[in-house]
Amino acid sequence: MTVLFTQVRVRGFRSLVDVTLRPGELTALVGEARSGKSNLLAAIRALVDPGSPAPAATDLSVEGDGRMHLEGVLADGGRLRVAGTPPGLDVRRDGTPPVVFLPAGLRSGRVMAGRPREPRSAPARIAAAVREAASNTHGGSDAAFAGALVGGIESCVEAGVTGTLVLIEEPELFLRPHTQRYLYRLLRELASAGNQVLYSTHAPAFLNVARVEEFALLRRPADGRTKIRQPAPLDPTEAFRVMSEFDAERGELFLSRAAVLVEGRTEQLVLPFVFLALGHDVDREAISVVECGGKSNIPLFVEVCRAVGVPHLVVHDRDAPAGARPSTAERALNALIARTAGRERTVVLEPDFEGVAGLRGNRHKPERAWTRFRSLTPDAVPAPLRRVVELAVSLARAG
Repeated sequence: MTVLFTQVRVRGFRSLVDVTLRPGELTALVGEARSGKSNLLAAIRALVDPGSPAPAATDLSVEGDGRMHLEGVLADGGRLRVAGTPPGLDVRRDGTPPVVFLPAGLRSGRVMAGRPREPRSAPARIAAAVREAASNTHGGSDAAFAGALVGGIESCVEAGVTGTLVLIEEPELFLRPHTQRYLYRLLRELASAGNQVLYSTHAPAFLNVARVEEFALLRRPADGRTKIRQPAPLDPTEAFRVMSEFDAERGELFLSRAAVLVEGRTEQLVLPFVFLALGHDVDREAISVVECGGKSNIPLFVEVCRAVGVPHLVVHDRDAPAGARPSTAERALNALIARTAGRERTVVLEPDFEGVAGLRGNRHKPERAWTRFRSLTPDAVPAPLRRVVELAVSLARAG
C-alpha cells in the first residue's frame, strides 16, 4: 500500500477542536450533514495546498484557545504544519505532494478548486475534461460537469498519474447509480497506482463493506465537537461473507443513525408501517430496517454494526411457542444472537413474527403482511413491535 500521508491532526479549526485521522491509500469520510466531513477536507487542503485560501479568523474553533494547529505526517517522516492565530500563521509545507480538491459547491461548474500548474498533472487533466464538457454542451450542465469529473479521473488513471493527493466532496453528485459504481472503481485504481484519495460521501456505492478499515466515521454529538472513529479491519473470513451479503440497500446502514436488524423481507416491509402508526417515520429518523437474509446471518450484521459504531438492535423469532423449548439448533442460535447483540438490544418474537402479527400460513406472506399493516392503528400495534420502535427511536436520537 502506498500512502502520502500517514497521519493528519487538526486542532482549533471550525468544528474540529482536536481530531486525528490516519488515512490509508483510500479513505471514505462518512457521517451526517454538519458532522465535520467538509471541515476536515478543508483543513487538509489548507495544510497541503499553497494555492488554497489562507485560514481566516472565522475558521477558528469557537471552543478553542484562539489558535489553530494543522499538522500532517508524510510517509517519509516529513511534517507539514500550519499553526497560529490568523492572519499570523506559521506555514511549513516542504515536501508537499500535488493536490486536487474537488468541492461539492463547484460540481456544477468549474469542478476543481484552484488552477493547474503542470500541464500533465492530475489537475490539468481534470481541467481539460471540464473544458471539453462545457464545449460539448454549449456551456455545460450539472450532469455534464459531474461527468467531467469522471472523465478527468479516468484520464488520470489511463495516464498513470502518481504521487497526487485527491480530495473530493460527495463524488456521487449528479451521477446515476451505474456511473457512481464506475467512478468508485476508478478512484480505487487511482489510489492503488500510487496516489492517495480521500472523499466524503452519502452514497453506499462509495463504501466497500468488506474494507471497513477504509471508513472514517465522523460524529458531532451535542457538545458540537467532531469525533472520528476508524474501524479495525474485519477478519478475512468475515470480510468475504460481508462482501457477499451486503448490497447497496444493506449498505445504507453505514449512513444511518440506527439500524434495526431483522430476519427477512416481510419484517423489513412491515416495520416502517409500525413506526408510522406510533408517530415516527424511519426515513425522518434516519433509521435503517435491514433484512439480514435469514436469522443465521444476524450475528454477522451485528459485528459489522459494532465495527463501524452504528447503534443497532435485533428483532428475531424465538421459533417456539411460550412454554415450549426451541430445537437444539435454534436454542444455540438464539443464545449466540443474545451474546453478540446484548439482551437489552434484542427483541425476541414469540413464537415468531407471524404469530405476533396475527398472520396465518406461509403463502404470499410479504404481500399479506403489507396489506394488513399499511393501515395499522396505534392501539393495534403488538407490544413486542411497540418495543422495537421505542428502542430504535431512542438509539437514533441518542447519537
